[in-house]
Amino acid sequence: MSLRSLYGNIILDHYKNPRNMGELPEADVVVEARNPLCGDELTLYLKLDDNQRLAEVKFTGVGCAISQASASMMTVAVQGLPKEEAEELIQLFKQMVMGEAELDAEAEARLGDLVSLEGVSQLHNRVKCATLAWNALQEGLEEFARGGSRAELVEKAD
Repeated sequence: MSLRSLYGNIILDHYKNPRNMGELPEADVVVEARNPLCGDELTLYLKLDDNQRLAEVKFTGVGCAISQASASMMTVAVQGLPKEEAEELIQLFKQMVMGEAELDAEAEARLGDLVSLEGVSQLHNRVKCATLAWNALQEGLEEFARGGSRAELVEKAD
């Protein structure tokens, strides 16, 4: 099996069998995010513990395979992380899908299955699909720091 095929299978698996999908009624922050250009929509639910770790992360939404798989993989990757580490992972992921970073072995290890989305950097019109959940997470962490509980993120056209 080729690496490209393996990566495609990872994306399809997360799309067809999303992890951490569902509402989280006791969420500290809820972020509604949408990309009006392509119709991707998601609601991200964040629950942080007393040590500002992402104790639970869930999402609901509709959209293309890339946006939904990215959201699923993101919830797996950040669950349990301290807020600061989640913020670092957001930046690393966004740099990868925007083609702004060469991934070394350490970065690939931190990203795990998310590396399967690296090819999105070659598909400019799909970058917003891959980053929608990540931008929502960033907005949610900023909203949490402000003491808020609800935020909305609407992606703009470039």
